[in-house]
Amino acid sequence: MTEADPAQLFRLDGRTAFVSGGAGHLGEAMVRGLCAQGASVIVNGRNAERLRAFAARMSEHGYAVSTACFDMMDFAASRDFFGELERLDVLVNNAVTVEPGKFADQTPEAFEIAYRSAVTAAFEAMRAAEPALKAAASSAGHASVINIATMYAHVAPDPRIYGTSGLNSPPAYGPAKAGLLQLTRHMAAHWGPERIRVNSVSPGPFPNPAFVAEKPDFAATLAGKTMLGRIGQSREIAGAVVFLAGDAASFVTGTDLKVDGGWTSW
Repeated sequence: MTEADPAQLFRLDGRTAFVSGGAGHLGEAMVRGLCAQGASVIVNGRNAERLRAFAARMSEHGYAVSTACFDMMDFAASRDFFGELERLDVLVNNAVTVEPGKFADQTPEAFEIAYRSAVTAAFEAMRAAEPALKAAASSAGHASVINIATMYAHVAPDPRIYGTSGLNSPPAYGPAKAGLLQLTRHMAAHWGPERIRVNSVSPGPFPNPAFVAEKPDFAATLAGKTMLGRIGQSREIAGAVVFLAGDAASFVTGTDLKVDGGWTSW
């Protein structure tokens, strides 16, 4: 890395990253972005067949991808996996489990699952990965944890845009992700002396293409809530993750990067 070549600040050659929920809509874009910058990426998920298919697609592009099939809420499995890693440069806590439903349909169990998957699972992964993250920080100068939150960790869902569609953001989702933001700040303070940076990304409206094709009018309504007047494309989440992962963000910790087209800034 030299000052004469700023592009090298974004390179991740020789570094290893782990992305939970990495074969999903936004997870796949994160993995592609990290791989494109030279990282070797471990893709986590619960569906072994889907993971294998994704890894095969990535290998066709010459990307170094391996898989780790386990539920992040299985804390014993999480501890076993991360405990075997000698080095981990980037940990992306992206997976979340949320039960859909309106206010009247939400159960206490829905809140427990949302919090367990968004907050407790991220904490357990961070704690289990601590030795591997410290090893990376010792070698590369810093390591990075990136927690994926949401715009609804910052603002309430506007019920007027959902109407009677039944597509409302579940009441358990935003509070759980808001908890993840505070965990991010807490761990950034805790690990600062260890040169392990901890940040978060808060995506805005990123509906998958199948949803947009099925409900174009609702997608247009979502677009109208952003300052840019459009919804996000999955590839647009990758830049934020790549930035926070590497040397370009070596002095960035304890912060949240909103990738929401201005949704939360009105």
